[in-house]
Amino acid sequence: MRSLLKPLSLAAALVLSNTAFAQETTDPATGLDLGQPATPAPGPYVKDTFGDWQERCLPNPDGEDPCQLYQLLLDADGNQVAEVSLFRLPEGGRAELGANIVAPLETLLTQGLVIAVDDSEPRRFAFTFCNPGGCVARVGFTADEVAQFKAGTSATLTLVPVGAPDTPVVLSMSLSGITAGIDALPVAAAQ
Repeated sequence: MRSLLKPLSLAAALVLSNTAFAQETTDPATGLDLGQPATPAPGPYVKDTFGDWQERCLPNPDGEDPCQLYQLLLDADGNQVAEVSLFRLPEGGRAELGANIVAPLETLLTQGLVIAVDDSEPRRFAFTFCNPGGCVARVGFTADEVAQFKAGTSATLTLVPVGAPDTPVVLSMSLSGITAGIDALPVAAAQ
C-alpha cells in the first residue's frame, strides 16, 4: 500500500496551532487589509528522541509548546504508510493517552484499524475523518492499555486497503522508547 501522506508537520501545525495569524492586519479607519509579513510561521521541531519515537513540538509564543510522540510506520517495502502521534490527556477521564493515527486515503474505512500489543487481544478503532493528507482515527487508550504499551516488546497496526480487501496491511509499530517518551509528555490541562 503506497502512502500519499504528507509529513505530520503540516497536520500538526493545523491541529496544534491557531495563533500564527492572530495579528490584526486591518486598518480600523478604512477597513483595508494592511498585509502581514510573508515569512512562514515556524513549524514543528523535534525536541527529543526516545528509541524509535520522536517528541515533536510546535512553537507557541503564548506559552508552553504543545508536544506529541511521533512515529512514521513503514510497510515491508519501506514505503511510508501511516503516522502515529500520541499525547497525554487530562486526568479524570477513562482514557489516559490519546492518539491521532493517519492512514492513506485508499484505506477501507468500514474496517477501521486494528492495534495489538504482543499477544494481547487486538482492538479495533474507527476512523474519524479524512482530508487530503489521509484518514484520521482519533483514539484513546486506558491506563491498562498504556501499561501494555510500556511493558510490550512489539505492536502491530493493521489496515485494509480498498483495492485489496482480502490482503490486510500489517505494520510494525516499535515500542522502543515509548515508556520514556510517554513519561516525558506533560499531562494536558483540563478544558
